[in-house]
Amino acid sequence: MNAMEDIILASDQLHLVSKEQAWHYRILPKGRLNGSLWLYCEEGALANELTDELEIVLNQPVKLEALPVTQVARMLSRYYLRENKLPSGGQMLLAAEHESDFLLKLISEAKGLKSSDIHIEVYEQKCRVRIRIDGMMVERYLLKREDYPALVNKIKIAANLDIAEKRLPQDGRINFKHGSQQFDIRVSVLPTLHGEKVVLRLLSNDATSIDLNTLGFSAFDLNNYLQGVRRPNGIILMSGPTGSGKTTTLYATLKLLNKETRNILTIEDPIEYTLEGINQVQLKESIGLTFASALRTFLRQDPDVIMVGEIRDTETANMAIRAALTGHLVLSTIHTNSAWGTISRLIDMNIPPFLVASTLNTTAAQRLVRLLCPDCRKEAPFDAQLYPKQFRPYSEVHVHYTAAGCDHCFYTGYKGRKAVYEVIPVDQELAVEIKKGNLYIDDLLRERGVQTLAENAFNLFKSGVTSLDEIYPLLFNY
Repeated sequence: MNAMEDIILASDQLHLVSKEQAWHYRILPKGRLNGSLWLYCEEGALANELTDELEIVLNQPVKLEALPVTQVARMLSRYYLRENKLPSGGQMLLAAEHESDFLLKLISEAKGLKSSDIHIEVYEQKCRVRIRIDGMMVERYLLKREDYPALVNKIKIAANLDIAEKRLPQDGRINFKHGSQQFDIRVSVLPTLHGEKVVLRLLSNDATSIDLNTLGFSAFDLNNYLQGVRRPNGIILMSGPTGSGKTTTLYATLKLLNKETRNILTIEDPIEYTLEGINQVQLKESIGLTFASALRTFLRQDPDVIMVGEIRDTETANMAIRAALTGHLVLSTIHTNSAWGTISRLIDMNIPPFLVASTLNTTAAQRLVRLLCPDCRKEAPFDAQLYPKQFRPYSEVHVHYTAAGCDHCFYTGYKGRKAVYEVIPVDQELAVEIKKGNLYIDDLLRERGVQTLAENAFNLFKSGVTSLDEIYPLLFNY
C-alpha cells in the first residue's frame, strides 16, 4: 500500500470523474488500463455493489483499488475542492475542459483560497497552473501545450499588453470585477525557454480589515511601535525579505494616521491596497517616476505623512532623510535581516550616522509564520536535539505541536499566517550610540526589554500556535 503522500493524481486525469461523483462515491481516478477505468475507493466499501453502480453511472468498465479512509479524504480535499470553500460565483474547473471562462474562474478560486499569486508556466510538453497559499506553492491544474497561447493572449488583452511581443518581459494590470468581487491584479509576463510564463499577483482593494492590533504585535512591541508613529516627524523603517508582510503593516499604520487634518502621500510599486483619503502614486520607472523623484515632488505638496514603498538606493535614502528633517513623518521598508541591521544598511548607503540618529524614530523587522490548524494539530513530546545546534532555548519546552492535516486546512496542517516582529524605538541613548558608529548594542536592547525575532517566534512555538519547522530559519539566524 502506498503512503498517503506518495500518491499523486495526474491533473489531466481528474476529468474522468466529476467533483460531485468523487465526493458522493468517495472515489478518485487512478487512470485507464486494459479498457477499464481504475479508481481509488475507501477501505470497507462494498466493492461489488459500488463497482456495479459506477459502471452504470460512468458507462464503462470500472476496477477499484482500496485506500485508507483518511487518505481518500485528504486526496479529495486536495484534488476536488468543495464549492463551499469558494466565493459565490466561483467553482472548481478542470483545465482539461477548456471552458471559455476558465481564467475568470481560476482567479475567483484563487481569491477564495486567499492566494496571493497565480503562476501559469509552460514547459516542453505541458503547462501547469500553481497558486501560492500561505506562502507555499500548490499545483492546481495541468494544461495542454497547444491550449496555452490562447490563455496567455487572453491575459495580455485584459492587461492591455502587446500580444505580438513574445521576446521581451511585459508588465500590466487588470481591474478584476466579478459579482461582488472587485480587486486589482498585477500581471508579469516573462519569456522563458519554452514560452511565456505569467504571474498574476492578486491585490486587495479593501484595507478596512487591516488593524495593527491583529497583525501579530505583542503588547510591548505595539506600544514601542506606536510611540514612533505618534511623533510628528522622523522615519519609521520596516525591514524583512520580500513577502514578509511589511507593506501590510505600513498600510495598517496609514489607516491609523488617516485623519482629515493630515495630508498623506504614498509612492508604491505596486499599489496593493487603496485607502480613501490618501493620495497614492504608482511607481513608473520607465518614464522617470522613481521613488526619489516622487519624493522630491511630494515635498512641494505640503505633506504631513509620506510613505515610500522601499528604500532601494542612496538617492531615495537621502530624500527620505531630507523629508524627515524638514518636519514630515516618513514610513518605508528596507531589506535587512534584523531591526538594528537597518542602521548599518543606511550607513552603507553613505548616510552620515548623525543624520540617521537624528531622524530615525523606530526600526522594526518582520517575518511571517504559518499557524498550525487548530482542528488537527498533534501534540508530541519534544526533544531539544531538534533545535539548530548553535541555538540556546529561552526556556524549556516539554511538548510541542506538529502539522497533521484535515479537511479544514486542505490537509496542509496549517491555516493562516501571523507576523513576528522585532521593534526597536530609537531613544536619545541609542541615538548617541548610532552617532558613535557603535552597532553592537545587545546589552542596551536587553535593558529595554526588546525581544528579537527569534524570541518572539520561540514564544509562538512554545504556546503551540506554530511548529518548529516554521520558526526554524529564524532560530538559525540568531
